[in-house]
Amino acid sequence: MSPLARSGFTASPYAALPICLSLISLTTALPAQAESSIWYKDGNPLNVTVPAAISSGYVGNTACAAPNLQNALTLGEVADATLCNNPQTREAWANARVQAAQVGIARSAYLPSVTDTVGTNINVTSPELATRNNAYSNLSNSIVASYLLYDFGNRDATLESARQLLQAASATQDVTVQTLLLSAVQAYYQVQANIAALDASREAERASEESFKAADARYKAGVATPADKLQAQTAYAQATLSRITAEGNLKTAYGTLANVMGIQANQPIRLVNNTNYSTLQPVSDDIDALIEQARNRRPDLMASEAQVKAAQASIDASKAAAKPTVSIAMSNSQQDGSSLTSANTSTLGLTVSIPLFSGYAPTYRIRSAEATREVRAAQRDRIRLQISLDVWNAYQNLRTANESVIAAQVLVQSAEESSRVALGRYKAGVGNIIDTLNAQSALASAKQQLIQAYLNGNVARATLAQAVGVLDNAMIQTLPDQNNP
Repeated sequence: MSPLARSGFTASPYAALPICLSLISLTTALPAQAESSIWYKDGNPLNVTVPAAISSGYVGNTACAAPNLQNALTLGEVADATLCNNPQTREAWANARVQAAQVGIARSAYLPSVTDTVGTNINVTSPELATRNNAYSNLSNSIVASYLLYDFGNRDATLESARQLLQAASATQDVTVQTLLLSAVQAYYQVQANIAALDASREAERASEESFKAADARYKAGVATPADKLQAQTAYAQATLSRITAEGNLKTAYGTLANVMGIQANQPIRLVNNTNYSTLQPVSDDIDALIEQARNRRPDLMASEAQVKAAQASIDASKAAAKPTVSIAMSNSQQDGSSLTSANTSTLGLTVSIPLFSGYAPTYRIRSAEATREVRAAQRDRIRLQISLDVWNAYQNLRTANESVIAAQVLVQSAEESSRVALGRYKAGVGNIIDTLNAQSALASAKQQLIQAYLNGNVARATLAQAVGVLDNAMIQTLPDQNNP
């Protein structure tokens, strides 16, 4: 007779299973039960909020379609291609999904756990048993369901820490996106600046060639010295060298732009012709308001604030981990094959686990968590302080760029008139070659300064937007290109 029968338990061997299976049914009824497997669920069974690949408002083309490189690209298309193709975007999103999964792990602690253990073996006895022939097998099955009833807030603190770290990861993802947008703006305008610089270099080369031809003609006519001809020839060679350098710089700038867009550096790219320069938009005079706005909008500060809260939750979790826990467990075990009869045992128990002494490890875990919170708080304060400097520098750079554009425009107009007059005087025989070459050099330099002033101004606007935390697709659309001069 089996032990259960001797104890008065006369139901079938599986009669005890409903007690244990009642708790198991809680889990099988949850979405965690996979369609084809009980060990893995492909999806989001606990409905954890997962950040989007790119937050809304950062891209104009929400479908992330591949850019048509056969057409000339606008700044907005370059920005979209950068966010959609650059590996840094995918890396930041993957990091955010990693932390979202940690939230799911923390939530799973609120669900019961079920374990089924099945074992079998082959036995050979010597001498052979009278009741069982050699060889004979044993089969055992044990299913256990357990649930944590109370842990003094350890699960709550762990979940809160995971949630805050998810907020930090999501904000860090926005930091990456805005950094990439600024890189796209810088690379785009650097190409545009190099295109304009190459045009200016070619124009300076043509002017130097004209001066050289004029000096050569005057030399052949016997009204100019060999020194005039040699100086004009030297200036012409220098202009040619400047043009070659400008061509190389443009190719390098195209490679940098392609890299930022997430494509091969040797991929041909064409941009819209940005020649319609206009006066840059004025910047707000209220620097205090910009700094305050940055403190409310900067994603890196948001990430740091979330990390401070996560560190505080880790302190609470470490303190709770040193306290008792209360759990309930249900199990059913069946043994068949060890004798002529089988055994079936069901158990329902309540467990209170009380940590008495762990070698002071909980104390040092709490101290470590508290020190980590101090580190995170110091990092937050450092970022808050850095924000004011970032906004201040970007604000001043933009004001300087605006004033530089106005001054450079006047300089170019003056240099153009001076170059025209100097060349005319030299051709008329009342000027000298030195004045002509100096005027042409000054004109080339003035055009370069104007180009750089516009580049600095557009980049400064984007930099200020990033410093404030508002660099997005809408802001990108306000920057000038052929479609939006």
